[in-house]
Amino acid sequence: MKFATITGWGKCLPPAILNNDDISTFLDTSDEWIASRTGIKERRVSHVPVSDLAHVASVRALAAAGVDAEDVDLIIFGSCTPDEAVPNTASRVQLLLGIKSAASFDLNTACTSGMYALSVASSMIQSGAARTALVIGAEVITTIQDWTDRNVAVLFGDGAAAFVLQGTDNDEGLLADKLGCFAESRDILRVNGIGMRYIDGRTILGTIWWDFLGQEIFKKAVMGMSEASEEAITKSGLSTGQIDLVVPHQANLRILDSVVKRLGVTPERVFVNIQKYGNMSSATAPVALVEAIEEGFVKPGTHILMPAFGGGLTYSAHVIRWGERVTPVRLTDIDLPPCEKSGLELVQELMRRPRAGGPY
Repeated sequence: MKFATITGWGKCLPPAILNNDDISTFLDTSDEWIASRTGIKERRVSHVPVSDLAHVASVRALAAAGVDAEDVDLIIFGSCTPDEAVPNTASRVQLLLGIKSAASFDLNTACTSGMYALSVASSMIQSGAARTALVIGAEVITTIQDWTDRNVAVLFGDGAAAFVLQGTDNDEGLLADKLGCFAESRDILRVNGIGMRYIDGRTILGTIWWDFLGQEIFKKAVMGMSEASEEAITKSGLSTGQIDLVVPHQANLRILDSVVKRLGVTPERVFVNIQKYGNMSSATAPVALVEAIEEGFVKPGTHILMPAFGGGLTYSAHVIRWGERVTPVRLTDIDLPPCEKSGLELVQELMRRPRAGGPY
């Protein structure tokens, strides 16, 4: 059986940082309140469109794989904050990379988008429909944030990660996955104001507000990620004890702790970086995997479990066996343009931005 293995990896985090003390300047909260309830200390705010974040992450992933851009024949852009609805954002990433011909499409399952994209790309490589795939998870959640709502404003940040997938006969890459959705609970995590249902003759981006039922989300997230993880591990032929590293979607430290406790995984086998970035939606788990590689947690042959959940309420779990190489083939000096503003200044601009129905 042919496998699809990850041969390249890259991330892109915008430089502007918004810390908890910054948020307390415009919301009734504090660093202690946020950190004790979520595990988050700071998050990033992008000064560029999401396609620019994705481009930089992709170039870094291609360099790590030692693959030229023109060899890519599939691009899947996982995100719920695309540059625009038509044309898709994957096509702009393709344009920025200078790829003349590739299958390029967007995939939106909210926070699980990057992981769903990994499943789709792996399947397309295994079927022979693609040879070299670029899988991206990227978000600029701050642009659709309701900065007046303390329940959600403290949780999210921006970022991107990308992976190069290629076919191999070696028993590595994605060994098993489980994808699902609690459709009956789709209303407990909803971003209102975006989409054709909100059109008012002027814009489809009206005043944005979130439906966010925290306790219900917590229960469904823990259930979905735990059960999906158990099924994916079983499908892979491994046992939980053979999982070397868990790299989960990181929306809230309490959710993460509950999932790994249910799975019986010891804390030293769990990679956590929520304190630095918060929840970057579809970029969260992919960025965490890139950092786990960079920090030496991933070694040749490492068995990795990646559970995730998102709006919908979608959930997923992926079991990956890492290949032999854990260092980049090449490096690149590509980076984002400089940002002259702080994270707080960028958020203040977002809060002043006029919207249909009036500003905040």
